[in-house]
Amino acid sequence: MLRDEITLTFKAGDGGRGLVSFGKMEKSGPDGGNGGDGGDLYVIASSDLTLLGQFHPDETVEAESGSKGGKDKRFGKRGEDREIQVPVGTLIVNKKTGREIELIEVGHRRKLCRGGKGGVGNFELRSSTNTTPRTTIPPTKGESYEAFLSLRFLADYGLIGLPSAGKSSLLNELTNADVKTAEYHFTTLSPNLGVLPNKKIIADIPGLIEGAHTGRGLGIKFLKHIQKVSILLHCISLDSDAYMRDYKVIRDELGKYNEELLEKQEIILLTKTDLVDEETIKRAKSELASLQRHIVPMSIHDLDSIEKLHTILAR
Repeated sequence: MLRDEITLTFKAGDGGRGLVSFGKMEKSGPDGGNGGDGGDLYVIASSDLTLLGQFHPDETVEAESGSKGGKDKRFGKRGEDREIQVPVGTLIVNKKTGREIELIEVGHRRKLCRGGKGGVGNFELRSSTNTTPRTTIPPTKGESYEAFLSLRFLADYGLIGLPSAGKSSLLNELTNADVKTAEYHFTTLSPNLGVLPNKKIIADIPGLIEGAHTGRGLGIKFLKHIQKVSILLHCISLDSDAYMRDYKVIRDELGKYNEELLEKQEIILLTKTDLVDEETIKRAKSELASLQRHIVPMSIHDLDSIEKLHTILAR
């Protein structure tokens, strides 16, 4: 199952401790070195949309801390920076400050947390008035914060519709996706993606139901993914007994969640033509004609209709 949100703690490396040292004997003078700085923590956007699955809920993801200083004025080693990959489209929200980082392009790289400063050893603290310092300046901690990560798909097309409208089957047929489908009334439990021959990304948004905008069913968990989709492919099953009702249920939920969703370009796909006769298809098209949408009857068992949709999407 694709993980689309998770809470993590991000932490940069702590600075290493400075050392108190006096060589072979105290009269040789202080020679304690400084500690190394902590490593910084970075995030980079990847095209792999499964990457949030690499983390465990409430996990702490951190960079390496700096090493402590050594004798003979040796500085501690700086901690290694760490770079983590997350899916493109991930929104990272600092839960304390509300600051947001959104990764909208593959390769987009941002610093999440700055490493702590290394402590100061007693060699650098010597002075004319204190030739044998026995203290250090402590290191600082690396920056850290709890963050909520939410994946917002940057797909070109989004398949929407009531449960069992044929979205997952269509995604499998149009792309190389392998989404679980069933003969009975069934809804996908997580969004699925596929890549079309024209390299565009198409997302199967899990079945919406009446009241989804209030959290009913899978509700808001998946409505948010539609916000970033460019074109909606609205699937209406021809084995329904009320095509306009099915259409309006989904449209009402989109509008109640975010009215801007209603302004997206939309194509209506009349699915499962293999289960009905020509008169039923004509009746459905007539009932929906007032919507002034491009209406495409199709079936996963009709290769001509699949090719027609490929052609439409390629344009």
